[in-house]
Amino acid sequence: MARHIGNTGTGLGFDAARLENCDGCRAALGLDARGARPHTRPAPIPTLVSLTNFAAIISAMKTALRKLVAAFFLLCICKLQASEELKLNPLPAPVSNNAVAISHDSGGAKIFSFMGIGAKKTWDAISTSAYEMELSTGKWTEKRPVPGVAGRLAASAIALHDQVFVFGGYVVDAQGGEATVSDLNVFVPIENRYYRGKDIPVPVDDAAVGLFHDRYIFLVGGWSTSKNDAVRNVQIYDTDKDVWMQATPIPGTPVFGHAGSIVGDTIVYVDGAYKNPNGASPKYVASDECWMGKIPRKGDITKIKWTKLAAHPGKARYRIAAGAEPPGKKADRIYFSGGTDNPYNYDGVGYNGLPAEPSRVTFAFNTRTRAWETVSDNTPDSTMDHRGLLVTHRGLVIVGGMDKDQNVTAKVAVVKPGRGK
Repeated sequence: MARHIGNTGTGLGFDAARLENCDGCRAALGLDARGARPHTRPAPIPTLVSLTNFAAIISAMKTALRKLVAAFFLLCICKLQASEELKLNPLPAPVSNNAVAISHDSGGAKIFSFMGIGAKKTWDAISTSAYEMELSTGKWTEKRPVPGVAGRLAASAIALHDQVFVFGGYVVDAQGGEATVSDLNVFVPIENRYYRGKDIPVPVDDAAVGLFHDRYIFLVGGWSTSKNDAVRNVQIYDTDKDVWMQATPIPGTPVFGHAGSIVGDTIVYVDGAYKNPNGASPKYVASDECWMGKIPRKGDITKIKWTKLAAHPGKARYRIAAGAEPPGKKADRIYFSGGTDNPYNYDGVGYNGLPAEPSRVTFAFNTRTRAWETVSDNTPDSTMDHRGLLVTHRGLVIVGGMDKDQNVTAKVAVVKPGRGK
């Protein structure tokens, strides 16, 4: 192609006269057919208004994202709380004075309930029934009944590894006669069967019970018809060897229906009832004694050192629900809830002829500070007539019992412990 660009006086460095006949030159210089530049719209310069709108859009997007993230985490928390607060079903049937225990094995926590008295509160309403709850589901399963020709009241139970040990208690005949039994029945949940352990040397019912070093089970005091009275005996069962030992007796008033447990190397028990020293009316009265026993960590575990404690919060009571925190580095409390200040027979009517009513006080003993702590002065739906309390990650679990007006309940109550005052 001929070069038409040059210094021809146009000031633009090309020969304008020849452009109209050269399409290539016009196109190269961006000119139209007449040699003029076509009109084009310049790119818009961002204005303050458009920048403001853009910033508003970004801000709205950030706000929406924050709300979405917050909603997601709230949903997660709600789901976790719903799982944590999963309802614990009531027992399949109302029962009171039932022996209870909890296992904390790797398969998950399980709660057990054995025997007790039903809603009629008569001798023939005493049951041999046994139930197991998976704490993760809150549902009960009926298990093989406890062996024996009759059900029992005031038995004690402790779960250890894959077994549950059920001690003593008493049977009632049609005439109202009572007899303490020496039975030790060991339940194996995975096989749904029992075997017989060595009999309790001094048969007891309404005793306090606790576990030491994941091996030794202590039965403290209790009533024995063989003695026709409460006893001072502290009896230790070695679960490894199936043998019994007698430990240092309790130094205080012999009692039955008292409440307590063991945490670490410390036994604590409170209250209970004893024969009225002032006569036969009422036949039994409430004790206000509280005792602590220290078990040797090494050497002879039968040599217990007993110390009397100050009175606990609230009035002296009978058949309080009591239980220790699960073994661990932070375990230092034994909890107590419910019970009544009016000792009674198995029908809930006091030995003074007046109906017994449950206390609303829940408290704890801190073995680290050696002090009482009030958990609640007004525990909702309080109950009495218990053989234990189960300390779980959900709270203090109380299974069955008698509520207001001595009604036998199937309810499974949960008391939130928090930290005491």
